Amino acid sequence: MKSSRTIHPVWLRITHWLNAIAVIVLVTSGWRIYNASPFFDFRFPSDITLGGWLGGALQWHFAAMWLLVINGLIYLAVNVFSGRLKRQFFPLTPRQLIADFLSALKGKLSHADPRHYNAVQRAAYLFVMLDIVLVVLSGLVLWKSVQFPLLRELLGGYEAARRIHFFAMSALVAFFIVHVAMVALVPRTLLAMIRGR
Repeated sequence: MKSSRTIHPVWLRITHWLNAIAVIVLVTSGWRIYNASPFFDFRFPSDITLGGWLGGALQWHFAAMWLLVINGLIYLAVNVFSGRLKRQFFPLTPRQLIADFLSALKGKLSHADPRHYNAVQRAAYLFVMLDIVLVVLSGLVLWKSVQFPLLRELLGGYEAARRIHFFAMSALVAFFIVHVAMVALVPRTLLAMIRGR
């Protein structure tokens, strides 16, 4: 009876919150790193960056990078080998996605059973998984460009990898903002991610 009320298992809750911490640290330290060598005509306010200076920001960034990579690999491995990835995220059809997206715009998207994701959630979570892979791969080029020449060339060179990394991280920030907004609209989803049921 107790397991039927379980929405999110312990491993999922732990990896979720560790990913959230890693992303916040990566983004705020990344803004400080970007400010040291911006390629757009703006800088992030130093009050919302982490690290204090370039060297400190790089240390925070690398520490959070390892957390994101290791935790992300655990998350993916458990999802794949438990069959949860297939159960929770597929099938995903364009028709279903469009219908749920239009329902979301009208404020009529159902959240009756938080154990099952609607098509918009499935697409968003799959997108963020792929986006994190792109963040990590482009980050490898920025960190060890000489050691990953093939990856560097596949991404269009070092400067292109910088922009890919920036825009992939920007997409992650956009997901984070929408995710938090949706949690604010359906607060019981936050309780489920804390308590598991």
